[in-house]
Amino acid sequence: MILRRLAALALVGLATLGAVGSVKVRNLAGELVDPLQTAPARTATVLLFISTECPYSNRSAPEIQRVMARFQPKGVRFWLIYPNGIETPAIISAHLKEFGYPDIALRDPTHALVRIAHSQVTPEAAVFSRNGTLVYHGRIDDRFVSLGKERPAPTKRDLETALTATLEGKPVNPPTTQAFGCYIGDMK
Repeated sequence: MILRRLAALALVGLATLGAVGSVKVRNLAGELVDPLQTAPARTATVLLFISTECPYSNRSAPEIQRVMARFQPKGVRFWLIYPNGIETPAIISAHLKEFGYPDIALRDPTHALVRIAHSQVTPEAAVFSRNGTLVYHGRIDDRFVSLGKERPAPTKRDLETALTATLEGKPVNPPTTQAFGCYIGDMK
């Protein structure tokens, strides 16, 4: 009986991070996109959950852009995921322009990507390996400590560490970190 419970718990733990199926959401032009569609040249895919209204997301823009600049040339595909249903394509387009982001935005008002990435807040990152397996989800870095408390600079760059391990074919350790920001559940 105890062994069966332990085995069940182990399976639940394995299901937490793992391969996911196809999920399609809309880009700003209204076209359906599967952000986890694999491609031969792609080494990993990163979903970055952000919001136009979240100050933590907005203050993370320089770090997000730094990581993108470092890993896009290595075949990593990045998507900015906007889970807040009231953020229209026009609002998101203005946000992309204001923060110097490329047009890689997808809307997720039904939270389909939120669920498969296990995301809870913005900003938060989810890294999927070449074969579509979720290998990391959590904070981008440890800059935000708590409400109103922020380090001048991060001491850990979790997203960068996760991508480095993934590209080297190593397991991400830890595969999950606690992100701090604006709760996605409050976004409707």
